[in-house]
Amino acid sequence: MPTRRKSSTAFGVDIGGSGIKGAIVDLDKGDLATERVKYLTPHPSTPEAVADVVARLVREAGWTGELGATFPAVIKNGVAHSAANVDKSWIGTDVDKVFTDITGCDVTVLNDADAAGIAEARFGAAKGVEGVVILLTFGTGIGSALLLDGQLVPNSELGHLELDGSDAEKRASSAVKDDEGLSYKQWAKRVQKYMSHVERLFTPDLFVVGGGISKNSDKWLPLLSLNTPVKPAELLNNAGIVGAAMAAHEKFAV
Repeated sequence: MPTRRKSSTAFGVDIGGSGIKGAIVDLDKGDLATERVKYLTPHPSTPEAVADVVARLVREAGWTGELGATFPAVIKNGVAHSAANVDKSWIGTDVDKVFTDITGCDVTVLNDADAAGIAEARFGAAKGVEGVVILLTFGTGIGSALLLDGQLVPNSELGHLELDGSDAEKRASSAVKDDEGLSYKQWAKRVQKYMSHVERLFTPDLFVVGGGISKNSDKWLPLLSLNTPVKPAELLNNAGIVGAAMAAHEKFAV
């Protein structure tokens, strides 16, 4: 029986602690096909409140097809096993079912950094790179995506490795840089220590660094001294949306 070609678009939603963004994605180009729309993450960010925002994005786009959503948590079979920067009531919640029920779409949910990782592997800084690639996103926390020959190993959560007696993300995230008023030089020392630890554990072939602070990578990447090449992410703030849409399309492709 011949394979039926699916549409080359899907809808991507990127859910974070401060904002929820969505757009239709052109899966052939790895870029947004419509303007990105963003709403503030509700507080408290309960399942019901966040689902309402997701439904609004989908409704306003007139979308009825495949839907991918990133979520700041360990995600296994659509269920949240942690909750970073969202309400703790998400823990144990079937995120996939919550979004499917309210949107009526075919939904795929995955960790936010994992989504960015697969987008960078297909269309960005890690395209065509064989071996082990580790994407690290520096933002409110530190997210990670671990890829082997372009294939995702999900839920690596390397931001929770220990650094100076704490979770690494409590010492070296970009939010910590801002909160403590650190200069790029001061902050880069912490990032160096953290990434050196990751390097010793995994001996990667490439690091990709993302998050909002990657836009200013020229101010801190040259301060790092690692054996592994380091590249700034190329898809920037669209990586999560693109990766989520990719995951949805490839899960439901027939």
